[in-house]
Amino acid sequence: MTSRADLLLRGIVRTGDPAAPLARAVAVRGGVVVALDQDALELAGGSAAVVDLEGGAVMAGFGDGHAHPMWGGVELAGPDVRDATTVEEVAARVRRFADEHPELDWVVGGPYAATLTHDALFDARWLDAAVPDRPVLLEASDHHCAWVNTAALRRAGLDEHTPDPPAGSLPKRPDGSLLGTLVEWTAVDLVRSHAPTVTAQDKREGLARSTRLLAAAGITWVQDAAVQVEDAAVYPAVAEGGDLPVRLNLALRAEPGQWPRQRREFLEARALVESGPAAGQVSARTVKFFADGIVEVRSAAMIDPYTDAPHTCGLPVWDPRELAEAVAAVDADGFQVHIHAIGDAGVRAALDAVAHASAVNGPRDRRPVLAHVQLVDRADLPRFAQLGVIANFEPLWAQLDAAQTEQTLPLIGDERGRLQYPMGDLLTRGGVLSMGSDWPVSSYRPLEGLAVAVTRQTEDGEPAGGWLPEQRLPAAAALSAYTLGTAYQAFEDHLWGTVSPGKRADLVWLSRDPYAVPAPEWPAIEVRGTWLGGVRTF
Repeated sequence: MTSRADLLLRGIVRTGDPAAPLARAVAVRGGVVVALDQDALELAGGSAAVVDLEGGAVMAGFGDGHAHPMWGGVELAGPDVRDATTVEEVAARVRRFADEHPELDWVVGGPYAATLTHDALFDARWLDAAVPDRPVLLEASDHHCAWVNTAALRRAGLDEHTPDPPAGSLPKRPDGSLLGTLVEWTAVDLVRSHAPTVTAQDKREGLARSTRLLAAAGITWVQDAAVQVEDAAVYPAVAEGGDLPVRLNLALRAEPGQWPRQRREFLEARALVESGPAAGQVSARTVKFFADGIVEVRSAAMIDPYTDAPHTCGLPVWDPRELAEAVAAVDADGFQVHIHAIGDAGVRAALDAVAHASAVNGPRDRRPVLAHVQLVDRADLPRFAQLGVIANFEPLWAQLDAAQTEQTLPLIGDERGRLQYPMGDLLTRGGVLSMGSDWPVSSYRPLEGLAVAVTRQTEDGEPAGGWLPEQRLPAAAALSAYTLGTAYQAFEDHLWGTVSPGKRADLVWLSRDPYAVPAPEWPAIEVRGTWLGGVRTF
């Protein structure tokens, strides 16, 4: 007799397979999809758990191709300022948290919204009024800046005589004193290195805490996009303890000047992660590079100077020649590369580095990733498909919101502003798209970002017809990018990304069928259930 299913989901099944996009049932056995439609119904019975989708739809679980779950979870233990709408509200919440935790020597948290000021710059004195007696360190929502009070600057020994660090800056007031905003990680680390160390237990708890949120949003796979080698052991430990409700791939972070020494460390970390009992759930096959910073604080690398600051083209993190050499080296070690690239010069340097690695190391299935891809010079658009580069977008950013109108467009001008987030251009040129959230930079809920990818509108429906409407994605293409696209990025498109017999039962149950609902309504769709290998995680 044919073995019965362990799980049967009955209702609307969106398979993601263009040849057979719709089914009415899916059967799961041993963590794998074994049948669809009538074949699935015939496997019901016995001890099979049967779920009626109640008018909703089941589809492949979402894959977040770029997020920071461990550090996002750690931040959740600090003052909750992420939805504060004014500087005064942030300060009030920090004061309340400090009052509730008198035992803490430092107050560390975030992320605060960088859009609360017109220039993303924040004054230490605003935090001094809330907490004058202890150091305060808050990460910005972009995670490229931090806001500190005067006590933190003093504890770190920083003053008006401190020079800007490499690839970072310490903005000053007109009188020459330090403002209290730290721009880019080299500047942030000048203060963070004096703050209390985050323990391994803090990290494990943070990872477990955050991935429960991700599972509740229908996410089944995550690319942790910047992992220090010393933290690699955290992930399998959480998985082995049964507290990891998603699959994870680690991108080990490479640093300029340090990468020759890091190569051996990366190989050792990969072997550690992938030889243990959690190897089926956690991998470490990727190395992360930051080509540049972000537009809002003029640290994204530009081909031409910033419109409002003609003396600068940004702050590239790597010299392009060293970036190409390092990318070729880790590529030769069998790693996938994942490169943060925001400005048009950052994107070009990243593409050049991939081209160099391909020329030096020869053809192989390398699937390099460029993350964010905010501003792409038109001459570089065809190179994504030519080089086999995956464009990983954080689609929630592709809207004409206050961040764009107040902080981005004034810095780059209208002509370059029309080149941002070219999803449609890359898709029509044969490029492969994947999607992510960059959480905790922005919302981890996939349907919020996907609605923007399809409409290029704010939640209020502005502008009519969408911002840069030629870059809008068809609904099916957008949903595929957040499922099959990220599965391809993960080198696992043969294992998940569609609901097909033989693939993992990594599934999400939505309260409404997104293929039958206008995209502006997608953020209101509820996640009713998530399964990882047929085991319900939410």
